[in-house]
Amino acid sequence: MMRNFVYGISVILAVTACVSLAAPEPAVVQGPDDWTIDITFVHPQQIMLQSSGDKELKRYWYMIITLTNKTSHDIDFYPKCELMTDTFELTPAGKDTPAAVFEQIKKRHQRKFPFLESLESTGSKILQGEDNTRDIAIIWPDFDAKAKNIKVFIAGLSNETVAVDHPTEKDQTGKPVKIYLRKTLELSYKLGGDAAFRSKAKLVYEDKRWVMR
Repeated sequence: MMRNFVYGISVILAVTACVSLAAPEPAVVQGPDDWTIDITFVHPQQIMLQSSGDKELKRYWYMIITLTNKTSHDIDFYPKCELMTDTFELTPAGKDTPAAVFEQIKKRHQRKFPFLESLESTGSKILQGEDNTRDIAIIWPDFDAKAKNIKVFIAGLSNETVAVDHPTEKDQTGKPVKIYLRKTLELSYKLGGDAAFRSKAKLVYEDKRWVMR
């Protein structure tokens, strides 16, 4: 079983590496019909909450993003936000996260972000203009305690897309299956502190870049 597990991980890493090598970079100059939302963000931090029925406090991580649509028209907004550790754990935002977690975050940041929204309640449109700027909380459950580095991926901030060939999968005609990538914001962090003292752990910001993912 262990041999199969190691083999499976090796295959995943090989495919990921091939896709990464083949993936194009976002355009330096956007096309006439392409757009990207202006974004600022508060770095991820942790919050503890005891859910109803649970005896112990649970840890969650969250960040707050501020989005402003400076294009000349309202835009469709279909976000996808994931947290990936260097131990190969990938967690989508909102997974196993009670609504009470957002309420506690909203209360904590009431002064600075009085109109804070959860990612799940943002709707599918971002209206144009600074008057329609949105503050949004993105939340994840606690991640692997063995992780030393994490990356946060935020997609939906741009309509720039590209299709590339899958490195191994073929369709019925023998042609490579297409993979559709979106322009995505990647934020990299290092986890400081001992894993045994998780409550004092802080994420150290390292890098920000746009990728096609």
